[in-house]
Amino acid sequence: MRIVSQSVMRLLSWNIQWGRGADGRVDLDRTIAALRAIGEADVICLQEVAQNFPGLPGGVQEDGPARLAAAFPEYEAVYGAALDVPDGAGGRARFGNLLLSRLPVGQVFRHPLPCPADPSVPGMPRVCVEAVISAPWGALRVLTTHLEYYSALQRAAQVEALRALQQEAAGHASAPALGKESNPAFAARPRPASAVVCGDFNCEPESAEYRRMLEPAPAGVPAWRDAWAVAHAPTHGVKLGHAPTVGLHGAEWPDRAYCCDFAFITEDLAARVRALQVVAETAASDHQPIVLELDGAASG
Repeated sequence: MRIVSQSVMRLLSWNIQWGRGADGRVDLDRTIAALRAIGEADVICLQEVAQNFPGLPGGVQEDGPARLAAAFPEYEAVYGAALDVPDGAGGRARFGNLLLSRLPVGQVFRHPLPCPADPSVPGMPRVCVEAVISAPWGALRVLTTHLEYYSALQRAAQVEALRALQQEAAGHASAPALGKESNPAFAARPRPASAVVCGDFNCEPESAEYRRMLEPAPAGVPAWRDAWAVAHAPTHGVKLGHAPTVGLHGAEWPDRAYCCDFAFITEDLAARVRALQVVAETAASDHQPIVLELDGAASG
């Protein structure tokens, strides 16, 4: 297991496809083993985590959030369900994103993302899970999400929502609300503008959605930057393209290798980016994990 300096914050993001590997078999024990093999991470962001959801390919119905939280007891678990429906047996079936943090967690938000009607394609609700984390250098928002695959209309609306969340948080950071001593529900709590948003964006580098994520923000709002582009800045004028995050191990989808899993950082974090790598070896999902390292000692 790789051990890193306490001055480095390591964040892992992975679409685990409810524990279904490239071989089509669901095995959360294999997923957990793959996470441990990658090495120490301060924050783990997982997408497509199923909770008692019947009928998913692979034929296994189990409580994914509970299994994963039990496997990493030193982490605080935050689950956000994008889909919450009856399971057909008197219970609930949920599907969404799980954030695990071994750093202290402050405020937590679960943001439903927009889903404008698009009857021409399949679709499902999407969510963004946000947690305020105590990073080595101070408060940091970590957001994990999974955008729509089939509908470009919905995916574009979801990108706009992520940009709006960043503008909202920057407003809270610059003009905090007044607290109310008589009611702790109104206590003033930090929500910084500084942030990382990671996950499966279901779009490729240089797509319209990708370019929109990186467009300038209003004055006073830190813009998003692609952590891959920061970590792999051009050398001698040669730009290193994104390493593929899908299509590597013969899963039934997709039919080619490309990148659709990203970590975007606010521009104030650029000086902290030490590395961003794709873990290409594991076949425990149809996606590959990505690992972002941020330097706690660097100046923001």
